[in-house]
Amino acid sequence: MTKYSAFFLVFFIVLGSFALYSPARAATEDTRYFVKSTSAFWKKSFGIRNSFEDGFTTDATEWQLKLAKIFGVEVEPVKKLYILPAVITPVQSKSSTAGTRARPSDQTPWGVETIYSNPLINKTSGGLNVNVAVLDTGIDKSHPDLKARVKECKDFTSAKTPFTEGKCDDKNGHGTHVAGIIAADGGSDNLGIYGIAPEADILAYKVCMNNGSCWADDVAVAITAAADSGANIINLSLGSDSESNLIKKAVAYASGKNVLIVSAAGNDGPYQGSIDYPASYTEVVGVGALDSNLQVTEWSSRGLNSKSTPYVLENGDIEFAAPGANIESTWKDDGYVVLSGTSMATPHISGLAAKLWQKDAANPAVETRSLLRQFSKDLFPAGDDDDSGWGLPTL
Repeated sequence: MTKYSAFFLVFFIVLGSFALYSPARAATEDTRYFVKSTSAFWKKSFGIRNSFEDGFTTDATEWQLKLAKIFGVEVEPVKKLYILPAVITPVQSKSSTAGTRARPSDQTPWGVETIYSNPLINKTSGGLNVNVAVLDTGIDKSHPDLKARVKECKDFTSAKTPFTEGKCDDKNGHGTHVAGIIAADGGSDNLGIYGIAPEADILAYKVCMNNGSCWADDVAVAITAAADSGANIINLSLGSDSESNLIKKAVAYASGKNVLIVSAAGNDGPYQGSIDYPASYTEVVGVGALDSNLQVTEWSSRGLNSKSTPYVLENGDIEFAAPGANIESTWKDDGYVVLSGTSMATPHISGLAAKLWQKDAANPAVETRSLLRQFSKDLFPAGDDDDSGWGLPTL
């Protein structure tokens, strides 16, 4: 080693003690990097956010990045994903007054009625002993319609530590809305809203910050953790236009453990091939959005189905479409609100998968996915199209 290199190594060690992972910067700036090294020295020098088989992530300073370059350590930015509501309707449903709790305008919203093929249904059922991991902005676990459903609560977004047990506060509202579509149970007073599978258990994993952005490494670690914690279904109402190798590997891992992963196609339509990652992977059920007329919304992302073999899922294909426009569900602060987006369509499929879960099959995820396809109603345009794939699964 040259005197020059030795000098910088000593300097870097000293620098590391002062310039390691900065919580304040990490929470607000694009400072997250993947360091392609398994060296204990570099891990100690940079500080570890999340560890992976071929490296680790960290919130690096400019000095650390410059010195890594000097010593030939390969570093690349970690990608971001985002939650995917297209429209937020700022209408709170029956706001609570002193001494009373908020009430939904409809206990079984149109999306629930559509999935159940019953416009007169007033209560739903199903999902018993099925674990659905909701990787999102967190969940309002005190909400009357969700508090009996939350089985696990974990935060993967804290600036101070990569993982916090027992905390999943939702200051955004998106995750609470998604969870309600899946498993809201009406509350102990039966006055609340009902989701598709109100007996399912929710694993609430906060992977997105309050502004709706989500670091890919946090999402990847949470996918792996959900699979290891016994999740049967993982709901990802989030996405990105670009691919993350960290998430790709995590998806393959979870899929290999018989976990069904359902993800939002995105809100970049109506252009062919506008489907987001990870929804475009064959291991993932990609879901587009329908309006109340059962037409695919203009903003719902499209797949590449017309360029692939009909009814043979390939990368870039969309698989289903589900209710996603003007969907009422649970909201932060124990309330209700109407949202639109493929984020809202996705939990309709996750909830239906929970209700149909083939627990006695050798591979429940594969059999349940097959059943969803069998139960699908073809939509316009006919066949395995870019807009809705197999169509709309219903009971």
